[in-house]
Amino acid sequence: MSNQTRREFLKTAGFVVTSAGMVSILPGCAGISQGMRPQGKRPNVVLVITDDQGYGDIACHGNPVIQTPNLDRLHSQSIRLTDFHVDPTCSPTRSALMTGRYSSRTGVWHTIMGRSLLCKDEVTMADVFSASGYRTGIFGKWHLGDNYPFRPQDRGFGEVLIHGGGGVGQGPDYWGNDYFDDTYFHNGKPEKFGGYCTDVWFDGAIEFIEANKDRPFFCYIPTNAPHGPYNIADEYIKPYLDKGLPEKQARFYGMITNIDDNMAWLMHRLGELGLEENTILIFMTDNGTSGGGYSAGMRGKKGSEYDGGHRVPCFIRWPGGGIGGGRDIDQLAAHIDLLPTLIKLCGLKKPGAVKFDGAILLPLLTGEAKDWPDRTLLVHSQRIEHPEKWRKSAVMTERWRLVNGKELYDIKADPAQKNDIAGKHSNIVEKLREAYEDWWADISKRFDEYCEIIIGSNEENPCRLMSHEWHSPNPAWSQWAVRNGSKANGFWAVEVARGGTYEFGLRRWPTEVDKPINAAIAGGKAIGATKARLKIADVDTTKPIPKDAHAVTFRVQLKAGKTRLQTWFTDEAGGSRGAYYVYVKRL
Repeated sequence: MSNQTRREFLKTAGFVVTSAGMVSILPGCAGISQGMRPQGKRPNVVLVITDDQGYGDIACHGNPVIQTPNLDRLHSQSIRLTDFHVDPTCSPTRSALMTGRYSSRTGVWHTIMGRSLLCKDEVTMADVFSASGYRTGIFGKWHLGDNYPFRPQDRGFGEVLIHGGGGVGQGPDYWGNDYFDDTYFHNGKPEKFGGYCTDVWFDGAIEFIEANKDRPFFCYIPTNAPHGPYNIADEYIKPYLDKGLPEKQARFYGMITNIDDNMAWLMHRLGELGLEENTILIFMTDNGTSGGGYSAGMRGKKGSEYDGGHRVPCFIRWPGGGIGGGRDIDQLAAHIDLLPTLIKLCGLKKPGAVKFDGAILLPLLTGEAKDWPDRTLLVHSQRIEHPEKWRKSAVMTERWRLVNGKELYDIKADPAQKNDIAGKHSNIVEKLREAYEDWWADISKRFDEYCEIIIGSNEENPCRLMSHEWHSPNPAWSQWAVRNGSKANGFWAVEVARGGTYEFGLRRWPTEVDKPINAAIAGGKAIGATKARLKIADVDTTKPIPKDAHAVTFRVQLKAGKTRLQTWFTDEAGGSRGAYYVYVKRL
C-alpha cells in the first residue's frame, strides 16, 4: 500500500496525519478495542525490532524533538521493561533474541567475518513456534546468515521477505538497493518491490497476518531502519530540518517517524481484523542509538559497554491476556528472556535439549512476583575474529555495573555512569568478577569453532558466497568496497555436503550486475587482474583471466567434509584481492 493510500485509510480510522506523514490518534480513540479473546485460542505474536534506535529515540522517553505518537500510544498501553538489555550491536542481539541464549554461545559475536552466522544446532524462536503449529514469517533484516544452513527459511520461518547481509545495500544484498523500489529476497528468490523499505516490510507482514488471521501466527518484523545510510523521503526530513537539526540527525529521526507511521498501520489492522485482543505485540530495538542526539541520561551509544550501548526500549502489549498495561517493570531483564517467556505465555512445546540463559518473566508481567530475585546479566562487544576476555564488557545487577572488569558504577545513584567507585567497593568488584569468570568459562567452549557454510546441498545448489563472510581482519563486506576494488582477502569456512564434481565461478561483480571482472562502474575502480586462483581442500589451481571475462570458472573434484575456500585475483604488479562473489554448484 502506498504512503498516500495508507494515510487516507488511517484518517478514516480516527488518526490524525500531518503534512509530514506523522500520525497520531484522535482524542477519544486511544483505547484498546473491547473484543473478547476466543476461549482456548493460543495468542498470536508480533515482534518488532528496529535497528540502531536507542532508548532515547522515542518521545515518551523524554526526547523533546522526535515525533513518535504511535510508539507513545503503544507505550501507554503496554507493560514496559525499563531496565531491559540487549547486545551492543545487531547480529549478537538477534542471535540471543532468537535463541534465548547468550549470543557468543551461539557462534555470533560480530556482524561480519563469518561471525554473524548462527550455529546450525541452535534452536530458534521460529523453530519453537513452528513446532507448536504456528505459522511463521519474517519481514526485514535477518543478519544471521545468507547461505544454507543459516537462512531464515532454514531456521523455522515459513514466509521470508528480507534483504541480504546486515543492511540494505551491503555486499550480500541485491546490487544497487538504496531503500527505495528495491529488489529483496522473497522465499529465497529475488523479487522487485515498489516503495520504501520499511513500508515494504510492514506491508508484507500485514499481508501475512491477513492470510493467517484464523490460525495462530508468529510475525517477526526486524526493520533495517534507522540503520544507515540514512535514506528517507524528504517529507520525513523536512520537519526536523525546520526545527534546526543537522541533516544527518534529521534523516535519522525521519526514518524513526516513518517506523512510527507503520506501527500505526499495523496496530490499526490488528484491531480491524479482530486480532488485537489476542495478539502479543512486542516493540524493542537492537542496541543503543547510532544517530540520535538525546541519550536519556545514559553514557554511550551503539557498540558501547556502558548502558547507552545496550539498554533499550521493550514494550509488551496483550490486551486479552490478563497482564494489564500502562505500567513499568523496573527489574533487570534482557533479550534472552523473551523466548522462554513466550513459550510460557503461548503454551508452546519447550525444546527438550535446550538450556536457556534467559528467565521466564511471567510473574513480573502479571504482577504476581512477590520476591523476584536479584540476578546477574552480562554483555560484551567483541567484533573481532576470536573473542578476548573482558573486552568491552559489562556485568550487571539491578544496582551495579562492572565495566571492563575494573570500573564499578551504582546505576541507581549514577545512571550516567560518571563516578567509578570500584575503589570503595572491592568486595562488589570481586563478586562481579567471579560471575564473569564463571560466565566466560561456560560460553567460551566453542570459540575456536567455525560456522561452516554448506556447499553442494540440495537445499541450496547452486549457492552464492560473498566476501562479507570472509574470515579476515578486513573483509570486503560492502558494495562500496566491491565498487572500489578493495585489496582485501580472506577465507570462507565451508562444508562440502557430498563428494563429487563442483563448479566454482569467481566474479568481481554479482550476476545481476554482470560486468567484466576488470570493468569499473558507477565511479569505481578497475582492478587490472590477469590471473585467478582457487584454493579449496587439496586443490590449488590458477587460470589466466581472458579479456572482458565476467567470471573465471573452475571444475574440481571434492570430498565431503569441512574445509576452507579462498580465491585470488592477481594483477601484473603482484597486487591482489579475493573474488568478492563466488558461485558454487555441485554438478
